[in-house]
Amino acid sequence: MREFFKYLFASMLGFFLSMVIIFIICFVIVVGAISSIDSDKTVVVANNSVLFLNLDQAITERTPKNPFGNLPIVGGEEKDGIGLNDFLKALQKAKTDDNIKCLYLNVSSPNAGYATLREVRNALIDFKKSHKKIIAYSEVYTQGAYYLASVADKVYLNPEGALEFKGFSSELTFFKGTLEKVGVEMQVIRVGNYKSAVEPFILDKMSDYNRKQVTAYVGGLYNTFLTDIAQSRNIQKDSLYSIADNYKVQQPQDAVNFKMIDALKYKDQILEELRGLSGRTRGENIRSVTINDYAKNNTDSGTGKNKVAIIYANGEINGGEGSDNQIGSERISRAIRKARLDDDIKAIVLRVNSPGGSALASDVIWREIVLTKKEKPVIASFGDVAASGGYYIGCAADSIFVQPNTITGSIGVFGIIPNFQNLMTNKLGITFDGVKTGKYADIMATNRPMTAGERFIIQNELNRIYSGFVSRVADGRKKSKAYIDSIGGGHVWIGTDAVQIGLADRIGSFNDAIKAAAKKAKLKEYKVVEYPDVIDPWKSLMDEGTDKIKTYYTKQELGENYFLYQQMKKVMASSGIQARMPFEAVIK
Repeated sequence: MREFFKYLFASMLGFFLSMVIIFIICFVIVVGAISSIDSDKTVVVANNSVLFLNLDQAITERTPKNPFGNLPIVGGEEKDGIGLNDFLKALQKAKTDDNIKCLYLNVSSPNAGYATLREVRNALIDFKKSHKKIIAYSEVYTQGAYYLASVADKVYLNPEGALEFKGFSSELTFFKGTLEKVGVEMQVIRVGNYKSAVEPFILDKMSDYNRKQVTAYVGGLYNTFLTDIAQSRNIQKDSLYSIADNYKVQQPQDAVNFKMIDALKYKDQILEELRGLSGRTRGENIRSVTINDYAKNNTDSGTGKNKVAIIYANGEINGGEGSDNQIGSERISRAIRKARLDDDIKAIVLRVNSPGGSALASDVIWREIVLTKKEKPVIASFGDVAASGGYYIGCAADSIFVQPNTITGSIGVFGIIPNFQNLMTNKLGITFDGVKTGKYADIMATNRPMTAGERFIIQNELNRIYSGFVSRVADGRKKSKAYIDSIGGGHVWIGTDAVQIGLADRIGSFNDAIKAAAKKAKLKEYKVVEYPDVIDPWKSLMDEGTDKIKTYYTKQELGENYFLYQQMKKVMASSGIQARMPFEAVIK
């Protein structure tokens, strides 16, 4: 009888727990569905409103759909962000919206690359043509934050705050010492002296080639940074360089003395100024709308039957379907093909923001661009980075637009085959044995070092792929293979240099590229459509929920060191020959 009750109570407990789990899942689904519906609602903008720009949020290529962001779900904790596409359209609309009286910019540490920040910055400059004021305020300005804030009519800083202005630095992390300690040898084969993506695993500092190119592109980024701020603040560029080089802004008042900040004020003083600018009297509440909510009213995609399609290629390049943050060759190729076969689509803009990845997957996408260009115009718009494989997929376009601070080029390939023999045998006591029917049957084995014959075979394959890469760029850019090879070799360039050497055609914004595509297709009226479709958040939760939970707990454990783990994981997971720029060159 005791056994009977034991099993009975165990069954009842199991049933109860199952019902609780089912209830939680259903609750999450219902609340998520309600949040999703609510998030799609348009927003009513009151008269005399202030448009509030919180630019510390992630500025991505497209606004993420995340109905689970405010729900207590592990792995669904991503914060709100806004897509550059929606931001640009919202600011253009606000420029002529009589209900928007002024703009309040609050930013301390923006979450975007410098080319994206320049797109945002230029949109703010264009907004000022409406003669509506922009007020910027922060307790702390990082350099990226000040780069945006410097366009404002008035730039204010908290009296006890800080302005960071010290110049740029680039930091690379090297793992050679760690790998040696654990007994792992990274066997590297590459084409191009500047193809430095492999260096963190075989060196303990930058090579002379890599130091040369990093110095060049960090210097180029800094030059654009100083030039733009100098124009907006009416300060000599040389003076800005001196201020940063000698670390002259150490106290808040220093920023005012050097005319980088207009005044030191507290938040209540800022609110009072905004109240006056928006036509509200003392005692009346300020009416405001966030850029995220205001962007929900972006329903106008143009007029007419004819269309310009934007194909978003965002993230690392791999085979398969990918995601909204990873380029899958199947998904992107299918989107390009769909746009090519649609007779209403008269031109295509390929929007690239990618450090590269699989050489094979890059070639698959490149092929679809070549086929499409034969039937309708294709314009490429490069974002923060379009390097290596990211450049590969765009090189066949009719025209390539870059920002001055876009990172591009890196025409080169490499392969990494780890050798775990020392780790397995000498440290863990694991040995391997087996049989094979051919001399090279286990050519990619990771439990022993490569033979000379295997290295020769793989090097020949890399040479072949590099030669094809150079040929595709030469054909697309209408240059000789010898010339492309001379500026290739894995060399990374910034946008201004890319235009000078012929890897790009024009310095221009995302919108400039769209207008150029329409002009080439001889369109006066057109609609803009976007491909591929944003992945449904429900499907993403079901497909990637486990990975998100793993990522969540790993971040909790590793904190700021998570990116080191991430870099190691990437190289261990890389298969096939890679067309990728240097790993995670962090610019501060």
